[in-house]
Amino acid sequence: MKLTSHQNMKIFILLLLSSHFASSVKHSLNYIYTASSGLPDFPEFVGAAVVDDNLLGNCDSSKKIIELKHDWVKKIYENDPHQLEEYKRLCFVEEPNFFKAEINSLKQRFNQSGGVHILQRMIGCEWDDETGEVIGYNHYGYDGEDFISVDLKTETWIAPKPQAFITKLKWDADKARMKLNQYSLTVIYPEWLKKYLAYGRSFLLRTELPSVSLLQKTPSSPVSCHATGFYPHRAALVWRKDGEELHEEVDHGEILPNHDGTFQMSVDLNLSSVTPEDWTRYDCVFQFSGVKEDIITKLEKDRIRTNWVKPSDMTVPVTAAVVVLALILIGAAGFIVYKKKKAIRPPSSPDNSAEFSEQLNPET
Repeated sequence: MKLTSHQNMKIFILLLLSSHFASSVKHSLNYIYTASSGLPDFPEFVGAAVVDDNLLGNCDSSKKIIELKHDWVKKIYENDPHQLEEYKRLCFVEEPNFFKAEINSLKQRFNQSGGVHILQRMIGCEWDDETGEVIGYNHYGYDGEDFISVDLKTETWIAPKPQAFITKLKWDADKARMKLNQYSLTVIYPEWLKKYLAYGRSFLLRTELPSVSLLQKTPSSPVSCHATGFYPHRAALVWRKDGEELHEEVDHGEILPNHDGTFQMSVDLNLSSVTPEDWTRYDCVFQFSGVKEDIITKLEKDRIRTNWVKPSDMTVPVTAAVVVLALILIGAAGFIVYKKKKAIRPPSSPDNSAEFSEQLNPET
């Protein structure tokens, strides 16, 4: 998995769209750390905890704060204050010092004297609640490229870049580090993932159905089937013709997060070669993992939302606008002439002058 520098603390794992679902449900816990060098307006070290793509909390080494995003997360650490103190130590002291030293070392290896550099780490696990299978991972990325990652099966480190080979040799020889990775990724992290799921069940295990709309920019544009407001992200959106899923003339978008923790996705259908008479043979289907009933939206003309306006429809408003503008200009010109005439009247008309002043200042 590639860790890019622009992700920072708002990282969400974008999942590939799939129309087939396994009967089991997989949950994930990720701790994401980002250290920077050469960014004066950005913290040198930030961390984030994410469960099933939901941000639970984050820490900032420069401000020395840990921000918990949900009340049920706060309750966990109220019941286990020792664990919160441990996270503070990691976020404010241990991890920032480690990352700072590593960035300095990497800059030398890559022959970099200055500039902006980002070192990231994503460590966590994925747990299958049906089979109990656990997959642990620990990835490092430098300047947007994979740098080194652990392979728990072979108990070695994978180095895709020559500059990472020195680190690989050192860490392969450190058996204690490998044992710590094995235990953390397969025992400790799955336990914490299950604890998060238990405390946050009403939030993390909820089901929210989407609002589905058909959108089109212009009559010649593809019709986009857009679903938004659904949770969790284990969903698919497909176009069908006569009940059969389409793969040609279809463009699938990614599942993206909304600001409220729900998700959105869209799939476009190119209708350039489809006659209007055949539109009724098409429909858009939203499929939810664990939900038997699909949400089906028929392709009908009156269901399509668009902000496109025909040129002929714009004639009247534009003409009216021109007329109104002309009247405004004429009125302004008349007012200027009127003022000039008032200005050249003889001073023997104080009453008129006073009256004009009262019109401008009615409260005096």
